[in-house]
Amino acid sequence: MKKSIFIKSLATVGAALLLAACGNSENAGDTSNGNTEETTIKIGASNTPHAEILEFAAPILEEEGVTLDISTYNDYVVPNVALDEGDLDANYFQHVPFFEAAVAENDYDFVNAGGIHLEPIGLFSQEYASLDELPDGATILVSSNQSDWGRIIAIFQEAGLVSVDEGTDLTTATFDDITENSKNLVFEYENDPALMPTLYTQGEGDIVAINSNFAVDQGLNPLEDSIALESESSPYANIIAVRSEDKDNEAITKLVEVLRSQEVQDYILETWDGAVVPVTE
Repeated sequence: MKKSIFIKSLATVGAALLLAACGNSENAGDTSNGNTEETTIKIGASNTPHAEILEFAAPILEEEGVTLDISTYNDYVVPNVALDEGDLDANYFQHVPFFEAAVAENDYDFVNAGGIHLEPIGLFSQEYASLDELPDGATILVSSNQSDWGRIIAIFQEAGLVSVDEGTDLTTATFDDITENSKNLVFEYENDPALMPTLYTQGEGDIVAINSNFAVDQGLNPLEDSIALESESSPYANIIAVRSEDKDNEAITKLVEVLRSQEVQDYILETWDGAVVPVTE
């Protein structure tokens, strides 16, 4: 499998700049023989908040000898393909259930290098101020991303509007698992996650479920504009994903440590006012 993490060795004697080829990333941070080595990580990320968090962390990482080469994606498929093919060293866009489903479906040889933040999914409505106001037969627009369906079911279950059988694993649940639906809510799930803010602004449906990264990217504040928001105890932490061969890579370890640092956590909380929540596991 192709590997693109590479090392730049800057000798203390002379001004020659040596670029080491793929496969030498395990030597990152080696300062033997008087050389100072730097590592570049090619990382793919969603525009908001992932790429913004990485941009904030980049100068801190540079002090640790790690440079970030950030590519942004408005897509939930390509970043994993690029990681698998070796065009990226890591990606930062997906939550744990999505990651696990993608690995199982595509036989990716990936590992979870660590959770960084949670983006609570929100329910938005142009017409109703609370879930209690929903009429019988209301239409709930949900994205086609099946790994998010259990999150949405959980919100409606906490509101007492639907229920599933005891023991149902909500991280893998579908709308077919709903056993009680007191208001006969209709869940439609045909659209790409990135299109959900557009459907909301166009007044489609009674409720539109929107991932916080797409909501924020379109100028929506999940805390202020949603009528219901996912609990912060959700297991859907967004993670750094890498190929298994890089799970112990020193540069990746530094990346996760910096992203979990107090400085970056404070930045996340101050920038998104709780719409994005840092995690440390």
